[in-house]
Amino acid sequence: MECAEIAKVAVSAATYSIDKPYDYLIPEPLLEKAQVGVRVMIPFGMGNRSCEGVILARETGAKRAGVKALESVLDDGPVLDGWGVSLALWMRQRYFCTMYEAVKTILPAGLWYQMKENFTVAEGLDRAAAVVLAGKIRDADCALNALFAAGGSAELSQLKASCGDGVEPTLRALCKKGVLTSDITAMRRIGDKKRRMAELTMDASEALALVEPRKKSAPMRYEVVLLLSATGRASVQDICYFTGASAKTLKGLEKSGIVAFSEEEQLRVPEPKTVQPGVPIVLNEEQQSAFAHLLTLTESAKPEAALLQGVTGSGKTQIYIRLAQEVLKRGKSVIVLVPEIVLTPQMMEKFSSYFGAQVAMLHSALRMTERYDQWKRIRRGEIRLVLGTRSAVFAPMENLGLIIMDEEQEGSYQSENAPRYHTRDIAKFRCAQCGGLLVLGSATPTVETAWNAKQGTYRYELLRRRYNEKSLPEVTIVDLRQEIKAGNASAISSPLERELRENLNRGEQSILFLNRRGNSRMLVCGECGNVPTCPRCSVSMTYHSANGRLMCHYCGHSQRASDICAECGGIMKHIGAGTQRVEEELRDLFPGVDILRMDADTTGGDHEKLLNQFEKEKIPILLGTQMVAKGLDFENVTLVGVLSADSSLYLDNYRAAERTFSLLTQVVGRAGRGEKRGRAVIQTYTPGNEVIQSAAQQDYERFYEGEIIMRRLRRYPPFADLITLTVSGGDEGTVLRAAMALRDELRELMADETMCASEPEILGPAPAPVLKVNNRFRYRVFLSGKNDKPTRDRVAWLLRQFGRRRENRGLNLFADCNAMD
Repeated sequence: MECAEIAKVAVSAATYSIDKPYDYLIPEPLLEKAQVGVRVMIPFGMGNRSCEGVILARETGAKRAGVKALESVLDDGPVLDGWGVSLALWMRQRYFCTMYEAVKTILPAGLWYQMKENFTVAEGLDRAAAVVLAGKIRDADCALNALFAAGGSAELSQLKASCGDGVEPTLRALCKKGVLTSDITAMRRIGDKKRRMAELTMDASEALALVEPRKKSAPMRYEVVLLLSATGRASVQDICYFTGASAKTLKGLEKSGIVAFSEEEQLRVPEPKTVQPGVPIVLNEEQQSAFAHLLTLTESAKPEAALLQGVTGSGKTQIYIRLAQEVLKRGKSVIVLVPEIVLTPQMMEKFSSYFGAQVAMLHSALRMTERYDQWKRIRRGEIRLVLGTRSAVFAPMENLGLIIMDEEQEGSYQSENAPRYHTRDIAKFRCAQCGGLLVLGSATPTVETAWNAKQGTYRYELLRRRYNEKSLPEVTIVDLRQEIKAGNASAISSPLERELRENLNRGEQSILFLNRRGNSRMLVCGECGNVPTCPRCSVSMTYHSANGRLMCHYCGHSQRASDICAECGGIMKHIGAGTQRVEEELRDLFPGVDILRMDADTTGGDHEKLLNQFEKEKIPILLGTQMVAKGLDFENVTLVGVLSADSSLYLDNYRAAERTFSLLTQVVGRAGRGEKRGRAVIQTYTPGNEVIQSAAQQDYERFYEGEIIMRRLRRYPPFADLITLTVSGGDEGTVLRAAMALRDELRELMADETMCASEPEILGPAPAPVLKVNNRFRYRVFLSGKNDKPTRDRVAWLLRQFGRRRENRGLNLFADCNAMD
């Protein structure tokens, strides 16, 4: 029997219901290039349409009939190493995603190819012959007119622009009839940037001797050789800039054999900022104890995880830096993760002051070209410490020794799109691969993380005091009900106004936190009660005074706001306050005082610029949403105001209490981080709430003891895993029926005797907290049990069957375990 080289390929066009490694023959010319981890072009499906894939494995086996061959190899070498293939396989079974979705998540976006399909009128056909051959194919006239107008050939996107998105089936039908031919080309979204370099082909003295005689008649030739004699090698652009020589002059030197040209890679990475070297870190007794214990864990060859819990301002970052210093000394690499882009500039400055050019930053606010080139530097081993947000956990670090997750409780560490991974899980897997240490740092860890630490699953280190030995901020709780009774209906209570005035008199800075952007939460008619809602989502729209429009923060729809009710003609009233409205109130209260607003409407992705402005210009008041609540460290900030502590407390989510406690504790902790005493004012309608009381006292243990009792009673994590299956579609009735059928089938699967140990409980279907988003209705079915392999196998089977059934066309189903939202 004839043998052949077979490639196991993850195919981009394979949906979850048919996803698996597909076998492809490796043709003789591609045997050397078709290595594990390279991207390839392959024929797929009944029509053998070209699509992209990644080789996961190679084997020698019997040549079988019907096995298709690879068309081409797209990479010169592997872009996915062995650890990446293992991680992608693990993500596929853990997060119910396709293999290709996992691979795309691991690799940077700039590395991917864009497929362009071109349609061409068959050779020898004129317009009349093409129309006859097309027969009664629907919309053939429009497609053919567009093609002949474009000269007989056009790309799919051009044809869609001319004839509408529905033209694709028409084009496929015309191809079947032989009227058209199609071909697909792969184009890299981002190419490697090159620059042209020049250097002397001989000794400098010899080159100067050749151009010296014509120094007066050809001064530019002499200047170029003189510059290259000094530098040895320089870019053509620099040579022309410094000497004034033209490209023609350089070409003449090449013809004379004096100069040779070559190409050199030019990296597009952010310019590192000049920072002062950091002073040697001196840890206090509590820090030193935690550091010593954690350092011991890095010295073992086995994977470890530890929780570093410390009150706000306790100096966790100093311990991170000391751990990184010791791990790097041993020749290992480090990844440091932060939850928000807004935190990266400050953290980057701190780490750069100790590690200089060894640090690279990775986050989504970088340009795609910058992220791609940073990835190349990391992969080549030029960078040994990576700092970034969620996606930085996939940095291709060799010999990884330490991963640090700062503010590990933050929901932004979980991906909202497939694969719906949690960064903590990926970090654990990577540490398990290389025997590294995962440090989870937080003042307010998630209940699951705290439980694991207290049970001994994680090592546990606790910092009880602030690094500067200063006391925690003095907190005042303001009852907004009493404020309203006293005739104050504004967003700023009387006690907060007094504290702000006091800070202004002292020349100290204040941070005000309100987790709602816009001007007013909504408009409501005072006559009939009508509230303008988004036509595509089941939510009221937020009024923005900057542009006088109502906006939906879910799908982005906006429309001009009206003072007159569209239903009855009554007068519309503004209900609730957003950051725009509060800014207006503050300017009325404190005329002439500089106020900086920081939310999604003002940052434009440039958080660093606003934060630098706040610090350097000593702007008295910073007003913002969640981006001002965490990780910021300003010595002159002595007052923090929480304008609405209740806004996240009563949400339809079992994590609402945990999230509110964390948010309040974090924002209160921004005050008094320097030598001056800090104060905080928390405004609430429920001052007696246990969560608010615990946060005001920064008492995590009090909050944890109450919350863990509730979690145990309700079988929420960590006592059971909660898998959420969400069905979405354009028709609410169809979605609800599909969700009910899903629930019934899931109950049958989980009724198996082998599943009894996990005590599975199926609930729902129930509408999502926001039922309709972007014209799609969403219903959820919940499975409370254990996230083990038998459970995942049953859920995966359900997902595959759902996608294969005809009655579910147009519907989407995805699964998420212990979702943060």
